[in-house]
Amino acid sequence: MTPKQAERIQAKITKIKKELAADKRKWGGFYDDSRGLRYLPPALYIQLGDYSGAKRYFNWFAKNFPDDMGYPIFLFEWTLTLFKTKKTTLAEQKAKQTFRANTYLFHAFLQRPHHGHNIREWSNWESQELAADLQYSRNDRELADFAEWLEGFMDSEKFRQFAMDFLVSRQL
Repeated sequence: MTPKQAERIQAKITKIKKELAADKRKWGGFYDDSRGLRYLPPALYIQLGDYSGAKRYFNWFAKNFPDDMGYPIFLFEWTLTLFKTKKTTLAEQKAKQTFRANTYLFHAFLQRPHHGHNIREWSNWESQELAADLQYSRNDRELADFAEWLEGFMDSEKFRQFAMDFLVSRQL
């Protein structure tokens, strides 16, 4: 990435933060972010390779939107950020939350076959189509360490049991 490209991305982050601050002022201390701007900065920070900036943003998000569960790709970015900032225990927790939101995402990222399961998709966030839109791939050299960790975590007995319990509960 050229310095000019990085500058443009940083300008986008700044613009979004200003728009969110204006939204909060407009609504008397509350956010009415119906455009979903709050979900955009993590991807921009990740493009910059600024995982500390992304982590600060996620901390701000959790404080200001405590009831917002996010959507699957946002949760994936949160998991990635926690891993990259060496918060692996928290990354494991967020990975489980991500899996609950969309069981296809990690398989899409790792380019693994998804062993079909007969669960009802409870919302449009749980679909294979959303996972197909994932912009991240294990083929990205910057994400190779994350891919290796995620693959090991998903293959662990702890995660396999969690996934099995979750999938069985969804069939009921």
